[in-house]
Amino acid sequence: MLIPIKHENMEARRWPIITFALIALNVVIFVITNGMMQEQSPKLAEVRAHILMMAAMHPEVTMPEAEQQFVDDFKKKHPQTWEEAKHPNRELADAWDVRVRMMEEREQFQAEMDSLVSQYEELNKNSILTQYAFVPAHPTAISYLTANFLHGGWLHLIGNMWFLWLAGFVLEDTWGRWIYSIVYLVSGAAALQFHAWINPTSVVPLVGASGAVAALMGAFLIRFPKMRIEMYWRPFLFKGYRFKAPAYTLLPLWLLMEVFYGSLFGSASSVAHWAHVGGFVFGAVAATGLKFSGLEHLANKAIEDKIGFAIDPAITDATEMMDHGQFDEAIGVLQNFLATNPTSIEGYSLLQQVYWRRQEIPRYHETTAKLCALHLKAREYDVAWQNYEDFISSGGKDMPVATRLDLCRAAEEQQAYDRALSEYDKLVAAHPRERQSLMAQIAAGKLCLQRLNRPQDGLKYFEAARASSVPHLDWEMNIEAGIRDAKKMMAGGAVGAKTV
Repeated sequence: MLIPIKHENMEARRWPIITFALIALNVVIFVITNGMMQEQSPKLAEVRAHILMMAAMHPEVTMPEAEQQFVDDFKKKHPQTWEEAKHPNRELADAWDVRVRMMEEREQFQAEMDSLVSQYEELNKNSILTQYAFVPAHPTAISYLTANFLHGGWLHLIGNMWFLWLAGFVLEDTWGRWIYSIVYLVSGAAALQFHAWINPTSVVPLVGASGAVAALMGAFLIRFPKMRIEMYWRPFLFKGYRFKAPAYTLLPLWLLMEVFYGSLFGSASSVAHWAHVGGFVFGAVAATGLKFSGLEHLANKAIEDKIGFAIDPAITDATEMMDHGQFDEAIGVLQNFLATNPTSIEGYSLLQQVYWRRQEIPRYHETTAKLCALHLKAREYDVAWQNYEDFISSGGKDMPVATRLDLCRAAEEQQAYDRALSEYDKLVAAHPRERQSLMAQIAAGKLCLQRLNRPQDGLKYFEAARASSVPHLDWEMNIEAGIRDAKKMMAGGAVGAKTV
């Protein structure tokens, strides 16, 4: 199992409204249609099977052209199954098969086929899959759009929406909302058509956004080839692993796997691999065209004109340089910018990305620590914790102690008390001679008394603070008060235990 978790550019200049809307629309349509599809599909499949068995057992019966074409297509694709269906002594399939075997007159057989055809046409008329899924052998104009918003199950939906989010919001931020919307919708239709070219006689309905999402992946490869993607890999039942790799290694490998599976299994697979391939190629071509035609530049300029009051030209220039692989120039621009704007989260975020792409890990750690501190100051605690996790997972071992203490306090404010206590312990162990370790012990003691009702642990922290080698005359009264409160709580608990 190989799952993408995130990539380096998880921030956008403005809200990705179209990506949110596409995800919401897919979810709403799934909730409305899934139950009906689950109910309709077995009935339709049963009537289809009965038509095939009747046609195989009694070739003299007649049927309309559409149903006859369906039967002829099945005979060509599944000759062995057709021969088995024709055999008079084959195993009985169901109660309908028993009833038909008892008929003797040709008129009865024709009447039964007419009835089946009538049922089939009625079910077909009301079937969501028949009306709105994409059928390569006889596609309808509307199915090029609607098939992209139908899904066969929750896992199908969740997988597509997760990939849509990862690749979509950054492309929406790059292309603008109108171009992004058009590319997405056209890509979905192109992916379906590519599948139809490979499987022109298939009557299996296609549903799902995976063709359009594959196009976004192809566009992502062209637009951000060096962007590193964090993956989670779990081989079978073994322990899972996380690793990062650039898009130019992961996405072409995925495309080759789709080509391999499409060639190996063809139309027998329940996954439309060729739709994925067609979508990916179309998306890559579209991204190349947008890049070299100048449309992407115009869209980007329009976005900047709308939000330019909030973006410094240095940030824009550095972003362009980074996108074109001009890392040294981007670093120079950002360092000059941060010299006069030392609290710019945007500046440090961009500098962090540049250092990561250059694999200058010590500077990456330094910038990540600074970014963590800025997010804490802005009370953006979840992002600050993500900075801290990125720092640790990339091998960082020396996050500034003041920042670590602020992280502990942030965890308390988020009411993540166990996490706060654990981080206080780690801070004390890592920096026993720093003043922040004393403050961490006092804060941990208060947390145990006031929030966790663990006076014994609270007493342990306060006594450790009293015995600390860090000068603490100014904190002496607080420490002694904490010890008294802890002992008082413990004594009260003991008395209560005797009277119960």
